[in-house]
Amino acid sequence: MTPNTALDSTTGTEPNRSIRTASLTAGIALLLLSALSIFGFIVVVKGLVTPGDPAQTAKDITESIGWFRLGIAALYLVIPLDIVVGWALYRVFSPVSRSLSMLAATLRVAFAVVFMVAISRLVDVVRLLDNDSSLAAFSPEQLHTQALMAITAYNDIWHAGLFLFGLHLLVVGYLAFKSGYVPKLIAVLVAIDGLSYVVDTFGTVLSPATWTDTATFTFIGELLLGLWLVVRGRRLTLNASGPNDLPTAVPITTAP
Repeated sequence: MTPNTALDSTTGTEPNRSIRTASLTAGIALLLLSALSIFGFIVVVKGLVTPGDPAQTAKDITESIGWFRLGIAALYLVIPLDIVVGWALYRVFSPVSRSLSMLAATLRVAFAVVFMVAISRLVDVVRLLDNDSSLAAFSPEQLHTQALMAITAYNDIWHAGLFLFGLHLLVVGYLAFKSGYVPKLIAVLVAIDGLSYVVDTFGTVLSPATWTDTATFTFIGELLLGLWLVVRGRRLTLNASGPNDLPTAVPITTAP
């Protein structure tokens, strides 16, 4: 019996269907949340905020309040997708190490919770700038300043959460590298991406005025992992002696 025949003999088993479904789910969710994050944060939030200028920021957001609300909605959609990714990647990498896969999933869910708290500060911005009658006692200048402070708080909380997210990617990168089925280059890029997020968290604390997010240039790792999971991950095949036998090293190959 040839190796390929041995692999093909297990392609119809429930474990294979489950891990392929998890791989496809993780890949699609990663690509979707990447698109939503780019739109919500880079296009909308960063596009409408002028650092250090409350009046200009308030003017731009007020004139595009519907766009700003849509950006917040996009960021909220990222939260359940992060949870889905955490679960799906746990399933994909649990044959390598259940404990580390659970740690990676827990870190991602923890980040999603912190991110949800951060997004709530953007909702405060809408309330401050959208003619809320309960805020009539404040002058426009005071409201504009509070709005910019809320956006700053969003950034601060988000960067704190990125520490957890970076640790998550470091663990995922390690699991991918040890797996034997994810290309090692992608695994290394994911780990570099994670390290960049960790560095950015401390950089914004130690040098807030001059720090440039390094993850802006290293995010490609997670994107490539998502693409690989969609294109190749659905061909994963368990190399196990039985349907419930999940070895701890090099348990999966990709069928041709």
